[in-house]
Amino acid sequence: MTEHDPLKTYFELSDELANINTAKAAILPVPYDKTATWKKGAARAPEAILEASHHIESYDVVIDVEPSQCGIATLDPVDFDGSPEELADRVDARVAELLERGILPVTLGGDHCISIGAIRAAARLVPNLTILQLDAHTDTREECWGSAYNHACTMNWARKWCPIVQVGIRAVDGPEMPLLDQDRVFYAHQIRGPGASSDWIDRVVELLTEKVYLTIDVDCFDSSLVPATGTPEPGGLDWYQVDALLEQVSLNREVVGFDVVELLPTPGQWASDFLVAKLIYRFLGRIFSGAKTD
Repeated sequence: MTEHDPLKTYFELSDELANINTAKAAILPVPYDKTATWKKGAARAPEAILEASHHIESYDVVIDVEPSQCGIATLDPVDFDGSPEELADRVDARVAELLERGILPVTLGGDHCISIGAIRAAARLVPNLTILQLDAHTDTREECWGSAYNHACTMNWARKWCPIVQVGIRAVDGPEMPLLDQDRVFYAHQIRGPGASSDWIDRVVELLTEKVYLTIDVDCFDSSLVPATGTPEPGGLDWYQVDALLEQVSLNREVVGFDVVELLPTPGQWASDFLVAKLIYRFLGRIFSGAKTD
């Protein structure tokens, strides 16, 4: 396990804080988007996120901590241009190594298929685990474009390995609907539409087991907030809703890892890159400090 080029490290941390032997978390870039079904370009996301992270203020005024002080290593990327099946094996091995060392894995896609290997590793190694998905799409197809490892199939794999909870959903393929556990799906219109529930976060947390792995597709956000994604959907969540959910998850459950996928860096839309970098930084701060907002 080696550390990444210091010019492309998350947050441009000092050697001491980016040391894999002492860091509490590790960034694993996976620049792969071969299963994207509309706009490609998510393979450029890890580099864009790392670059944007250099412009985050180290002190987070909301949670009153400097998340970087927990130590965040940046690892060599999973550079691979083959099948998504083999990619899953490679990501699985890298994430498993981190989990076995007690280091929290933060995997950066790439399209959502990169999460299959990460989720599989976590489900195999972490008992009593739930997968919490933030996404516009359910991603529970058994096959898409001739592959069961397409980015539209990620959560079909996840639910075979452990319980899942899905948040922010607003696009579902018709044949998927009868197979969804409606008690564990939180549709975006139920969260922020007319007559929206005010206790949805509490209900999400209640469904989670003691340990949680999160897979965060950036299209969970409203497309006006994060337009730089390959399959945008209107009517998504806002920054404060996602942050409030992540706060309660980190306070009430043990987060064992997470991934962030489907950012599509786009000229002139660097605010999307920055939002994702800041989301990761804030979430790491919450995980390791247990800080609450006022």
